[in-house]
Amino acid sequence: MSTHDRDGSGSTATPHQSAVAAPMPVPRGRRVDRLTDTHLARLAIVYVRQSSPRQILDHRESRERQYALAQYAASLGWPADRIIVIDEDQGRSAKSASQRLGFQRLLAEVTLDHVGLVLGLELSRLSRSSKDWYHLLELCALFGTLLADQDGLYDPNDTNDRLVLGLKGTMSEVESVTMRNRLERGKLHKAERGELIAEVPFGYFKLPSGEVILDPDEQARSVVKLIFDKFDELGSYTRLSRYLRRNDIRLGMRVHRGPRRGELEWRPASPAALHRMLHHPIYAGAYSYGRRRVDHRRTAEASGKVRMRAVPMEEWKVLLRDRLPSYITWERYLGNRQRLLRNRCQAGSPGVPRSGTALLPGLLICGECGRRMIATYRSVSQAYYLCTRSKYEDSSCSGLASRAIDDLVAKQVLTALEPAALELSLRAIADVRRERENIRRHWEQRLERAAYDAARAERQYQAVEPENRLVARGLERKWEQALRAERDLREEYDRFLKEQPPVITAEEEGRIRALSGDIASLWEAPRTTPVDRKEIVRLLVERVTVNVRPASEITGVEIAWRGAPATRHEVARTVSRYEAMGSYDRMLAKVVELRQEGRTMVEIASQLNREGYRTPRSQKGYTTTSVRKLVSRSGLTEIAIGDGQSAAHEWRLPDLARELGMSANRLRSWAVRQLVRARRLAPRNAWVVWADVRERRRLRKLAEAAKKKSEESRKKS
Repeated sequence: MSTHDRDGSGSTATPHQSAVAAPMPVPRGRRVDRLTDTHLARLAIVYVRQSSPRQILDHRESRERQYALAQYAASLGWPADRIIVIDEDQGRSAKSASQRLGFQRLLAEVTLDHVGLVLGLELSRLSRSSKDWYHLLELCALFGTLLADQDGLYDPNDTNDRLVLGLKGTMSEVESVTMRNRLERGKLHKAERGELIAEVPFGYFKLPSGEVILDPDEQARSVVKLIFDKFDELGSYTRLSRYLRRNDIRLGMRVHRGPRRGELEWRPASPAALHRMLHHPIYAGAYSYGRRRVDHRRTAEASGKVRMRAVPMEEWKVLLRDRLPSYITWERYLGNRQRLLRNRCQAGSPGVPRSGTALLPGLLICGECGRRMIATYRSVSQAYYLCTRSKYEDSSCSGLASRAIDDLVAKQVLTALEPAALELSLRAIADVRRERENIRRHWEQRLERAAYDAARAERQYQAVEPENRLVARGLERKWEQALRAERDLREEYDRFLKEQPPVITAEEEGRIRALSGDIASLWEAPRTTPVDRKEIVRLLVERVTVNVRPASEITGVEIAWRGAPATRHEVARTVSRYEAMGSYDRMLAKVVELRQEGRTMVEIASQLNREGYRTPRSQKGYTTTSVRKLVSRSGLTEIAIGDGQSAAHEWRLPDLARELGMSANRLRSWAVRQLVRARRLAPRNAWVVWADVRERRRLRKLAEAAKKKSEESRKKS
């Protein structure tokens, strides 16, 4: 915003217009008698706008005419210090007011009742949107503000003027739409011929003639090929980005703008850049147009900042195959897109394998409802599979701990891999050789480039005249920097060769063969991560369906193999209580039977394990502790002495101690010293004491005497 003062000649001078510009003539055919002292007492605002920076530079006459409106306001009677020129919106489109600070300033001034007249060369300068235009009209009508253009003055409260203003606003919007459609149709017509190419991604180069070729730099091309090869191996652009950063492999990108346009820059590989590369069909030799479109809803939410959204391939406006040089085949490109789609964490795709210990996230399906089962972690190493339906709503679906089913699937996968052990070892050796060769070649290309930069800096320094020290000093510093960069790179290359020799030794090859031959040991190796195991499973298994039976620990499992018939299995899952086990009643009857036979806890545990019974939680089978707990919680302790083992007047030692009113320990010591008739019975060697009525009377007297004796000795002490 700027305020312009009138010079001595009576014209309004601005820094934006020529000093000899002719004053703006008073428009004819429109009355100016509607101006009142109320209008003249307020501000006159001149709104200046051109749609693009190119118009500002090329369309100077339009710019001068807009600034000359300040002279027109002065001729209508406004003092120079009451005329304001708002030109903050130069170079901005009028299709929306969200990004035009000058227009928002104009609305604010009108709302504050500061403005008597708003001037614009054409109404299209103010707005090309009916929404914004009618908003301005309503405010001007409410606060009594007049509008003026090169045709005359308008009062928004006058019916005829309101009609003319509305028609002009509509024509301005239609004109904008017409121009936009004309440009879009011209672009589409050129795109349909495969000739509309603004910029090309890295790995390609656009000639001045418009022809697109592979990048002439060998290293830039080899990096692109390496990226596609590693994606086939790693399967995720995030892991691919980590691999490139770990090996310090950068992307060779051409500068598209500025004085260094066309030069090659080496930039770090980001996941976003790799994502765009893997989705771009140009790498498969196809020309495309309209892969992304403006998302009007998100653009409105972002206050006018343009937001784009990707559209499916069938909605692309233009797709011409085999039009450009390619790095990969079209089938390989479609396979990469499909793999990226499976990596997305959404319904219908397994997602990227993560670092959790659970083996089957993304593959496990609930047999009850057909929905996916997710892995939840009760601790770092204990995972539990839960149906997504039961997580968000009440359902009959049951979950299960991961260990049993993961072990089953892992065992089946290892069994399927055993016949291919030799082939896997040979392929592993070939993969290691190929990867080391690619990395070695990349290092050699970097060294060659560094040597070239140093030699070029030397030639530039040698070419300058020695007397011209102002230039020679700068070239000397550049030469020294190139030499240091080459030296640092060679040192880094030496460290790389020490860590990863370019040739596989016989010892390394033998180790690879041994590991590939023993797949089970390789699976359990500490350096084999959960992500590696999940990748192996996904190569062989398409999905795993489980049918969890709530009233049984036995779970049905169906493994759908890739390229092979499905197999069905059963696995015993862990449950929370004995009653949830299908074999609980038979197992309990077996324990009762063994107890009545006088078996010890060790014998009962061994017998249960031999017959295949298991505990609800443990995978190791029954122990003496678990049998004792089961006997105790089930009320089976009364069967410690079987039928026919107890004689007449024989008492269990604790029961007799309570009858006599003495401690069980004292009675047990009497039994050990044979002061009473007692014996021990299997299975727990429990004491039983013979005591008829007369014997109980005698033992009661002995107990009273022992009690008095202990009290007297306690008093003496």
